[in-house]
Amino acid sequence: MLVFMLTYSFIYNQPVHYVSASFLEFMKWEIVSPQLRLSTQKNHRSTWKLLRAFRSEILFTDIDYDFLRHFEAFLLGRNYRCNTVAKHLRHLKRYINLAINKGLMDLGAYPFRNYKIKLQETSRIYLTPGELSRLEHCHVKSCAQRRVLDMFLFSCYTGLRYSDIVRLEQGHFQWINRELWLIYSMQKTERTVRLPLNLLFGGRAVRIYDRYSRFCRQTLFGISPSSNSSVNKILKTICKTLRIGKSVSFHVARHTCATLLLYEGVNITTVQRLLGHGSVRTTEIYSRVMDMTVVRDLQRVWNP
Repeated sequence: MLVFMLTYSFIYNQPVHYVSASFLEFMKWEIVSPQLRLSTQKNHRSTWKLLRAFRSEILFTDIDYDFLRHFEAFLLGRNYRCNTVAKHLRHLKRYINLAINKGLMDLGAYPFRNYKIKLQETSRIYLTPGELSRLEHCHVKSCAQRRVLDMFLFSCYTGLRYSDIVRLEQGHFQWINRELWLIYSMQKTERTVRLPLNLLFGGRAVRIYDRYSRFCRQTLFGISPSSNSSVNKILKTICKTLRIGKSVSFHVARHTCATLLLYEGVNITTVQRLLGHGSVRTTEIYSRVMDMTVVRDLQRVWNP
């Protein structure tokens, strides 16, 4: 059955009317919604391309429980890992829900009612206090390495993502009662975090701030290096020199911040607020990654 749909052309900024029963067409137009960031659009477009490779034409009525099972098998057949498959299925679920909300699909035929997205628990890579100390006292060879290392350490002390670190400006830092605070709305979640930098990790982030703030014109750390991938390459070089045998990427800094805060006994709900997690369940992932946390808690009970 043909379905009447109204969408918009963002090239000419004019409404476009067309008649279609194609889920792929619906998803294609919804992906370019101005409500989604460009990075999110790119991510969702990768799911759309996989759906089109799986089946060149998909009608709304085609999507049922068996469709989801077969699409999952298609992705696994392409050697995608379990959690990557789950990511694409979550994207698909979003547009199915959107189609139902717009009256383009029947709620009674909702395919995710019986189908459960499978997730595999993964280990979070983090730096131990000793490894972090080695990075803090590392002598690097170039200004580019120094900048990358300071950005990474600043992330270890604040838990900010790379996308947030590169956007920090002077206006995000405020002195409140003679204490330096970082007040920032995270790009990914749009949640505002308020970080008392003097109290986090003994104020080590403040020392980095002082080193760069005097030269700050637009962003705190400047515009170089230009991408997350180039930063990761420099980080791997530094860690290899220090013989840190872990696959360190910039996001490891966020894992390190959360893990070490929990290890030091900071309440999990406080860590949740500091990292800007929407749910404490996300923060609980980190509470399982350090066996020393268990040792510390037992020692407090039996060897005060």
